[in-house]
Amino acid sequence: MTRLNRLAEFGTTIFAEMSALAARTGAINLGQGFPDTDGPEEVREAAVRALRDGHGNQYPPGPGVPELRTAIADHQRDRYGLEYDPDTEVLVTAGATEAIAAALLALVEPGDEVIALEPYYDSYAACVAMAGGTRVPVTLRPRQDPRGGAADRRFVLDLDELRAAVTPRTRLILLNTPHNPTGTVLTRAELTAVAELAVERDLLVVTDEVYEHLVFDGAEHQPIAALPGMRDRTVTIGSAGKTYSFTGWKVGWTTASPELTATVRAAKQFLTYVSSGPFQYAVAEALRLPAAYYDGLRADLQAKRDLLSDGLAEAGFEVYRPQGTYFVTTDIRPLGEGDGFAFCRSLPERAGVVAIPNAVFYDHREAGAPFVRFAFCKRTEVLQEAVDRLKRLA
Repeated sequence: MTRLNRLAEFGTTIFAEMSALAARTGAINLGQGFPDTDGPEEVREAAVRALRDGHGNQYPPGPGVPELRTAIADHQRDRYGLEYDPDTEVLVTAGATEAIAAALLALVEPGDEVIALEPYYDSYAACVAMAGGTRVPVTLRPRQDPRGGAADRRFVLDLDELRAAVTPRTRLILLNTPHNPTGTVLTRAELTAVAELAVERDLLVVTDEVYEHLVFDGAEHQPIAALPGMRDRTVTIGSAGKTYSFTGWKVGWTTASPELTATVRAAKQFLTYVSSGPFQYAVAEALRLPAAYYDGLRADLQAKRDLLSDGLAEAGFEVYRPQGTYFVTTDIRPLGEGDGFAFCRSLPERAGVVAIPNAVFYDHREAGAPFVRFAFCKRTEVLQEAVDRLKRLA
């Protein structure tokens, strides 16, 4: 008897392949989005203190340690005016990836349709498949940014296309803003239109906001849960890894209504059950860092974004300067290339740099074929060396 395998289309991730290629060739790895320096010393010391004091060395509570759940609730209130009960509306997860998996496994039934903004983080497709759902991509396309100058382009959500994608089988919309890999930050007007559609068609929204603090050029991150009618139909996902540069700690969370939180927790308990005990105490302290920390983080990353973006443009790429995240998306067609996979597999030998082909984030592979993503969450000297190497392409 033939057995169906929901994950048949998913093999080794592109990140594993390209990181192995970087190690084999000695190339600079601008593929995977992790910093090459640690985050704040006081946060790291908080983790050491928790270990020494015996906090979290055994199983922490299933929903997360109270100190962290309270800190998450305080963060959502102080930053966005969103009130959540830390006991019934906050759930700590093993990073955002588990939060995405738990939310989709909990909320999607076999046959349900899930709308995702394409290109999308690769775990979205796998989690929809594991839940037995059908993914329905709505493609972000490069357009002139009316807010910028003549050379400013961004990837834009077509709201008419989004509305047309909703059918009677649609269960939820899976959002990501700031958006990986394009760097787009959805505007308040765009999110308002999504919210109105969700209310009109009685849809759930799962929103991945792990890059919420990494926005540039005065862009504003707006949580869709704060818009009218959305609090009780939205699961918001956050993470400490990107904001505090401790991606290996794998501490993420969800905030949602008691009913949605209980449903997601029911799935999460059969994934990891609990994780990251001592690190949860440290992240609770990280969430209480002063505003100056976030200002400094954004300024540092914006300067690195500009260094890499300018260097890529000089090397001949068309560059989509991101409004947020760790990543710059480029178009390789000005270099006479059109196949991002072939380009990225040859780039370590040609220029000593590793990047990621955006086509892996698309159902419509042809739409993503000419786009390549580079990460700029690296030390300035590493980025400068990468820029110097990439000039060989010009």
